[in-house]
Amino acid sequence: MAASKPVEPQSGSGLPRWQLALLVGTPIVLGVGAVYLWNRSRGKEKQGKKNGERKTPEGSASPVQDLTPNGSDFLYSPLDRAQSAKNKGNKYFKAGKYDQAIQCYTDAISLCPKEQKGDLSTFYQNRAAAYEQQLKWTEVIQDCSQAVELNPCYIKALFRRAKALEKLGNKKECLEDVTAVCILEVFQNQQSMLLADKVLKQLGKEKAKEKYKNREPLMPSPQFIKSYFSSFTDDIISQPLQKGEKKDEDKDKEGEASEVTGSSGYLKAKQYMEEENYDKIISECTKEIESGGRYTAEALLLRATFYLLIGNATAAQPDLDRVINMDDASVKLRANALIKRGSMYMQQQQPQLSTQDFNMAAEIDLRNADVYHHRGQLKILLDQVEEAVGDFDECIKLRPDSALAQAQKCFALYRQAYTGNNPSQVQKAMDGFEDVIRRFPKCAEGYALYAQALTDQQQFGNADEMYDKCIELEPDNATTYVHKGLLQLQWKQDLEMGLELISKAIEIDNKCDFAYETMGTIEVQRFVMLHCFPFFLYFFLFIICKSLIILKRLFGYYNLMVLVSDKTKKKKNIIHFFHRGNLDKAIDMFNKAINLAKSEMEMAHLYSLCDAAYAQTEVAKKYGLKPPTL
Repeated sequence: MAASKPVEPQSGSGLPRWQLALLVGTPIVLGVGAVYLWNRSRGKEKQGKKNGERKTPEGSASPVQDLTPNGSDFLYSPLDRAQSAKNKGNKYFKAGKYDQAIQCYTDAISLCPKEQKGDLSTFYQNRAAAYEQQLKWTEVIQDCSQAVELNPCYIKALFRRAKALEKLGNKKECLEDVTAVCILEVFQNQQSMLLADKVLKQLGKEKAKEKYKNREPLMPSPQFIKSYFSSFTDDIISQPLQKGEKKDEDKDKEGEASEVTGSSGYLKAKQYMEEENYDKIISECTKEIESGGRYTAEALLLRATFYLLIGNATAAQPDLDRVINMDDASVKLRANALIKRGSMYMQQQQPQLSTQDFNMAAEIDLRNADVYHHRGQLKILLDQVEEAVGDFDECIKLRPDSALAQAQKCFALYRQAYTGNNPSQVQKAMDGFEDVIRRFPKCAEGYALYAQALTDQQQFGNADEMYDKCIELEPDNATTYVHKGLLQLQWKQDLEMGLELISKAIEIDNKCDFAYETMGTIEVQRFVMLHCFPFFLYFFLFIICKSLIILKRLFGYYNLMVLVSDKTKKKKNIIHFFHRGNLDKAIDMFNKAINLAKSEMEMAHLYSLCDAAYAQTEVAKKYGLKPPTL
């Protein structure tokens, strides 16, 4: 193990000139990653000094070298003798003799005058470095805590303590320390950023596992459910009741169908579906299943589908398994169950099982357009764009009227051309979008996907028009308002309009977790002003979500940061945009999104965002940080 070296004293006289910066796990780590990559271009040598593991004690020896026991020690001050003990300890440290080094650092601590806080903090930190080599994590934490108490901005001590806290499983305290380190280093050290990301992910997974297990399932909004079912064309269970299955209805006060043919729970569930009375569907399907009715297979699939919609994959899987293994079930039902189980596996980050299910569905129902449509989406997520395009083509061949598949094919081609930096193919994909919206003017997803591509091309006005078309076609689709709101931030730096549109999304659908998450992210990022770099005016870096509407989170997320020059006269609005950040509100928004999360993986990500915001809040309080005032 390479020895991390002890260090010389640092000044404890206040914070250096830096601004509070964004620190969150995937995907927000893209933001800090972007800072890292930018700094990387400034020179590998400088970064190497920051990122490399230290193999020897840092800095030159103090002016006073090792004192010899010749009776002349009285000529030297206590601080001189402490420095001499430290220098001797450094030699032992470099030689790998950690017990002797620890004794020397202990002597230095006892000899050092208490008012020499900078030197004393270094001695504690150096002893912690020796304890670290012996894997004595408790002692490391104790000595680093002493060093930080003497010098609150001691980066090396904070980072060493963070690593020791992680070893002992104290992730919350580790996160606070490493957050402080990232901020103090202005996100220029990859090691601290990677540790922060690692701990955030671990915390997110742990919290999500417990929360998801005990969560109360929640039915999503009617618009979400309709959007979900609109992605299927060969789904028997989502088809309207046929003639003979439904009698004339005499609706009671609650708007429920009081009369449905026979006593079939499944047919009642289908009737409730038509009425958007979704909360009663699972119970009616259960009645059909328990009675062994003629629609048992259909009821199992419908119940499993709604279990998936409320985020209860554990309950959904046995029903899906049962349908898939039913020899007497129709091929369409079994293929649909395989598609839904494959999508569930992908959401659980099990791509191999997901691929197996989609391939099996294609084998048993070769002419099922839904198989190719949804497998195409899977291939995009696996970055297999050419295969995805092939699946979309097969879907279109089977269903030429599938506007969604045609729009998603254009988007896949666009992504491939854009990431491959192929301007002619980018233009071809853009022309394809124009053709799709011309032939399918009622397809909201076509306009939405085209808007994302236009945003990439910085054709913001055209993108805004496309989102307006989406809203005109689907006024209850909250997600579109969120995308349009984010466009206002990128296009016009119009914070008020952006937040107004996202608030509108929540007003339309108070179960839109995407809106809460986005608002929380903006509130964190409003608190961001990265360290000012000379010769830069200002610019926005957006990591734009390239998601399909149905699977918006699986492609990526919005992220932004700003670099501002002190000298620019154009910075006023930009700084105004960022200086009013509200971390407490961000935490509240993330918590609301957590309660609406539909999968454990999604919940883990949201917990990471929330924990990052909370850690920044604690660090801000500890160091007395406040947003800049103008």
